[in-house]
Amino acid sequence: MNDALLAIAEGRHGDPFAVLGRHDGLVRTFQPGALAVEAVPAGGSPVMLRALDERGVFEGEVPEGRYTLRITWLGGVQETEDPYSFGLLLGDMDIYLFGEGRHHELGQVFGARAMSVDGIPGVRFAVWAPNARRVSVVGGFNSWDGRRHPMRLRGASGIWELFVPRLAPGEHYKYEILGAQGGVLPLKADPMAAAAELAPGTASIVTNPAPHPWRDAGWMERRGAAQAVSAPISIYEVHPGSWWRAEDGHAGDWDGLASRLIPYVQGMGFTHVELLPIMEHPFGGSWGYQPLGLFAPTARFGTPEGFSRFVDTCHEAGIGVILDWVPAHFPSDPHGLAQFDGTALYEHADPREGFHRDWNTLIYNFGRTEVRGFLVASALHWLEHYHVDGLRVDAVASMLYRDYSRNHGEWVPNVFGGRENLEAVAFIKELNEAVRQRCPGAVMIAEESTAWPGVSKPVSEGGLGFHYKWNMGWMHDSLHYMEEDPVNRRWHHGEMTFGLVYAFSENFVLPLSHDEVVHGKGSLLGKMRGDDWQKRANLRAYLAFMWTHPGKKLLFMGIELAQPTEWNHDAQLPWHLLDDPRHRGVQELVRDLNRTYRGLPALHQRDAEPEGFAWVVGDDAANSVFAFVRMGADGSPALVVCNMTPVPREGYRIGVPRGGRWREILNTDANHYGGSGVGNFGGVDAVGEGSHGQPASLILTLPPLATLILSP
Repeated sequence: MNDALLAIAEGRHGDPFAVLGRHDGLVRTFQPGALAVEAVPAGGSPVMLRALDERGVFEGEVPEGRYTLRITWLGGVQETEDPYSFGLLLGDMDIYLFGEGRHHELGQVFGARAMSVDGIPGVRFAVWAPNARRVSVVGGFNSWDGRRHPMRLRGASGIWELFVPRLAPGEHYKYEILGAQGGVLPLKADPMAAAAELAPGTASIVTNPAPHPWRDAGWMERRGAAQAVSAPISIYEVHPGSWWRAEDGHAGDWDGLASRLIPYVQGMGFTHVELLPIMEHPFGGSWGYQPLGLFAPTARFGTPEGFSRFVDTCHEAGIGVILDWVPAHFPSDPHGLAQFDGTALYEHADPREGFHRDWNTLIYNFGRTEVRGFLVASALHWLEHYHVDGLRVDAVASMLYRDYSRNHGEWVPNVFGGRENLEAVAFIKELNEAVRQRCPGAVMIAEESTAWPGVSKPVSEGGLGFHYKWNMGWMHDSLHYMEEDPVNRRWHHGEMTFGLVYAFSENFVLPLSHDEVVHGKGSLLGKMRGDDWQKRANLRAYLAFMWTHPGKKLLFMGIELAQPTEWNHDAQLPWHLLDDPRHRGVQELVRDLNRTYRGLPALHQRDAEPEGFAWVVGDDAANSVFAFVRMGADGSPALVVCNMTPVPREGYRIGVPRGGRWREILNTDANHYGGSGVGNFGGVDAVGEGSHGQPASLILTLPPLATLILSP
C-alpha cells in the first residue's frame, strides 16, 4: 500500500478508485495541504481521519453508508462529498456506442455535464485518452493540481470519468494527462466541451444544462421545403466579428448581432445567413477555419445560450442558418487535440497522412472509429442541439484525395494503390446518412473543388450524400472573364458559357465567398475593369448574371456595398459607403435581385434540371452578348440578356418562346442603381418573326455593361 499511496501523492497512479474512497471499512482520501480531515457519516458523528504522513493521505474507519468530508484548510473549512465514493457513471451502452463510433449524442454525454448523482449536485467529467497512464481534471476548484482529482479508466474503452460533487456551471477546467511515455503533457482543453473561455485563454467551461426554450417549431416543420432544390436559396455569408462592431471597436455579442444583422438580411431578401466557423478556435486570424472546440460556440461572441437565441431569432424571421464546419484538419496548439494522450490519437502518426503543409495543421484519422464518431457527433450537435439548418463542409477536396497538395513520394496510397482517401469517403457517407436520418430538412453543402462524381447524389445511389456542392469552377471561370478588359472578352467568351456544360451534374451553389476578397486578391469591385463607372456597371451586370444562372446563390458580406478594398477581419464593414448613391445603388440592386429571384419561379424552381435552361444567344463572342431562357415548372419563361461591353446595342433581335408583351423586370443599368438609364422603357412587344430557333422575337436595346431580365 505504501507504494500505491506514494503513486497517488506523486500523481502517478492510474487507478485511484483502487486506493481512495471506502475499502474494507476504511475511508481514504488525499488532501495535500489540509490541516485536518473528518468524515461525517449521514446521521452520525464526525470521524477524525488520521494523516498517514506529511504527503496529505488521510485514513480512518467510517461506518457504512453515505458520508461527507469536512476538510480544514489554512483559509477555512470545506465540506463536500468524496468523489471516490461514487460508482460507475457512464452506462455500458454509452461506452459500447462510443467504441463503435455510433454514439451520436457525445455532446450531451461526454465532456463536463452538470448533474446530480445519487441526489448530490456536481459535474461529471468524461474524456477519451486510451493511451494515457493517468488523467486528472483540474481547475480553480483544486488549484489546478493534477494529483487531487485523478479519474477512473473504464477498461479497454479508453474513457476516463469522474464525478466532482458540488461543482457548478461556470467552472473553468482542463485535463492533466500523464502521457503514454510517462511525462505530464501540457494541460488539455476538453475536446467535447460545450463552452470555452475567451481567447487567449484556453480553459473549458462547465455550462448550464437547462435546454433553450425554442420558439421555432413552425420553421423546423417547413424548412425542408424552404431548402429543397426547387426553392429559392440566397445565402448571405457573414464573419460575425467584422460585419458589425460595438462603439469600442470590439466584436458585438450574439444578441447585438441579431438585433442588427437579422433585420438587414431580411430586408435585403436573403433566405439564409451562413456564418464562417463559430466553433471555438485559438487564433482569430484563421476566421474559425482552424477550430479546436467542435462542440462549443466561440466565446468571442458570447455564451452558448446567446447563440441559441440568435438561431431562434433568425428562424422567427424566416431566415435559415448555415454554419461552416471543418472536419478536415485541426491546429497543433498544445492545449488541443494534437498528441492528446501522448500519442497520435485524433491525427495520423505519419506526416504523409497526418499533416497539411498548406495550413500547418493536422489531419483527422478518418480510419479510426472513435474519431469518425467524434466528428459525426459534432455535426449532429450543431444541427440538433442548436437547431442549425445546414452545414457547409470546408475543404472536402483535401479529404477526398491522399495526394492533395502533395508531390510524388510525399503521400501514402490507399490499399488499392490509388489516390482516393477511402476512409474519408466512408466517413463522409456515414456523416451525410446520419444527418439525413436524424435531421429531416437540414442540408449538407460541400466545398469541393474537383470533378469528384456524385457529390450531391444520395449515398443510396452511389454518391457522397451532400445536398449541395459549391460550384468553384463557375466562380473561377466567370470571375476570370470579368477581370478581362471588355475589348478582350470576345476571346474568353467560353468562360461564361462553359459552366452550363456541367451545370446540372450536381445541385450547385454559386459562391462569391470570402475566399475571393482576401490574401491580396482585393475586393470584387476591384477585380472589375475600366473607370469608376465601368467598374460598378461590370459588378452590377455580373451579380445579375449570377442571380439568373442555374444554381443557388451565396454572396459574402460587403460585396453588396461595392466595397472598394479587401475585407479586413479586424474592422467592421465600411457602412459609411452607403452615404454615396453609387454604392447604395449596388446594394439596392442586390435587394431587387433577391426579390426577383424569389418572385419568379423560372429563376429557381428548376435550378438542377436541364429543362429549366436554354441558350438563346450563346455564341455572340464578337459582341460579348449572352441571352438565355429560364423555365419554371409550369413552363413560364424568363429571358436574361447580358451585354458585357460598354457599347449600347440598338435593335438587337433575340428569339423568345412566346409572343405578346414582355416586361423588363430588372435592368442593372437603371438610373437608381447608378447606371446610365439606357433600356426598353419598361417592356417591349414580341414580333411574329422567329429567331434563334424560337417562334417569336424581341427587338431590344441592350444597355452598356448590363444585364436585363424580362418576363411575358
